Amino acid sequence: MKTSNFKLLTIFTAMVIFIGTFSSCSDDDGPTANITVNEGPSGDIGGDFTGNGGNASRTINWTNNLATADYNADITATATGTFNIVVTDSEGTVVLDKTLNGGTEPDSIDGVTQSGEPGNWTVTITITSFNGDGSYSLSAGN
Repeated sequence: MKTSNFKLLTIFTAMVIFIGTFSSCSDDDGPTANITVNEGPSGDIGGDFTGNGGNASRTINWTNNLATADYNADITATATGTFNIVVTDSEGTVVLDKTLNGGTEPDSIDGVTQSGEPGNWTVTITITSFNGDGSYSLSAGN
């Protein structure tokens, strides 16, 4: 009987070590980033983004019945990393490609996109190694 208990104890110990090794390798505290959409995708669109050194990308399909769009984005003055927004019209032509770099001026962008074809536009927002927060918005222009 003592040999059976010893084998059981050895197997149990090996399982605990095996499970402990793989569960301790998770990186739950690593860099994160998040991009939200608070309004849209029809009419005006906009949202927020945050990060603690992580990367994220989000693509939004947006109906723009006009040929241009008004845009605005800003990041906190102490942010690091990059924010990039790319907007394409209904034919896939890039009408806006702007980047904000954290830790440098300007910390905001606004204006009107180049003229494009009305219809279903695509907005892609990418944040890279981003630490801070910010917001973005687009509305049909002209």
